[in-house]
Amino acid sequence: MGAGHAHAHRRTSRSGTDDVEVGLVARVVLLGTLALCALGTVAGLVHYWPDGGAVERTLGSVEYAAEGVTFPHAEVLAVRGDGLVVARVLEGEAEGDRVRVQVPRDISESGLRGGDVVELQRNPTVEGVEQSFALFGVDRSRTLWLLLGAFVLSVVLVARLRGVLALVGLLVGGYVLTQFMLPALLLGASGLGIAMIGSAAIMFVTLYLAHGPSLRTSAALAGTLGGIAITAVIGVAAIRSARLSGVDDDAGAILASYVDGVSFTGLLTCALIVAGLGVLNDVTITQSSAVWELRAAAPAMSRRALFRSAMRIGRDHIASTIYTIVFAYAGTALSVLLLLYLYQRPAASTLTAQPIATEVVTTLATAIGLVLAVPITTAIAAATVGPARAREGAQA
Repeated sequence: MGAGHAHAHRRTSRSGTDDVEVGLVARVVLLGTLALCALGTVAGLVHYWPDGGAVERTLGSVEYAAEGVTFPHAEVLAVRGDGLVVARVLEGEAEGDRVRVQVPRDISESGLRGGDVVELQRNPTVEGVEQSFALFGVDRSRTLWLLLGAFVLSVVLVARLRGVLALVGLLVGGYVLTQFMLPALLLGASGLGIAMIGSAAIMFVTLYLAHGPSLRTSAALAGTLGGIAITAVIGVAAIRSARLSGVDDDAGAILASYVDGVSFTGLLTCALIVAGLGVLNDVTITQSSAVWELRAAAPAMSRRALFRSAMRIGRDHIASTIYTIVFAYAGTALSVLLLLYLYQRPAASTLTAQPIATEVVTTLATAIGLVLAVPITTAIAAATVGPARAREGAQA
């Protein structure tokens, strides 16, 4: 009876709803460290958060097109075999007019047909030259909205409340990205600093929202922040060593022509860190949960055995996640890879070209941070949960 009473007393120290003992020292160290990180994150947000209109005041307004050029939507009435499309303008000064525009081969072969909506570029009448129309693009908003609706519905139906909270976290992450990180970068703030502050803010919100406020989540968050720091260090070193400029496509060149005082290597560092957030979050929460579940199932297991068992799970997760990262890039860059294959260039020469080298550095740096975050998170979680406990049969 005495042993049973002492056992029940020890189990009163638990992490939220988790049926796992957590010592006071481990709780204080973990939450104290995260509190310091949170204070630093909040201080960074307050210091670097741009006020309204700061970007426009500093850089001025950038016109997307020449004065008077508009982009009205039009309904496709007929698609001719010679690459011409007959369309009816749906808005603007030319509303109701029927126009003929030339369509690029790739768009005509995509299945464009009557009833589709396209976006035209309307050049106004200038010095006696009548207004002219050209195809600017296809309006794909309907398909995108349908896919978004299907995505949200599937998340809510399958994950229920957790899915809803994850979607809210995603919105918060998008807000931090668009309202803090992008304006701050345009104003010349450090790409590394903004990436660390913004990523930490996103992870604090999304992890606690999606998985609930518990020591299990806190251990995953600590491992995530460690993974972000490792990714940042490796990314900065790799970018410098590879002499990457950060300007390797048309978008970068256009941005460089508009913005002065922005470090494009800093932007590349920021992009590298942000690119790995989602997968990093996935592996750390999995490892923390694995440790918690193992401790609940085997309270007599030593911390060393607990770490080893959780790492066996982590190694399987690492293997599958590495495939995800590499093949995700291969899928998005398939056209570039086909072109390089067509050129029959030596592999070494192909990989060292800046556009490809940038993607390789980004992929490998985030992958290294991801891999190392697994043992870090596992160690933190194993140190946080309570020590091995004698089996009840042995106590009796």
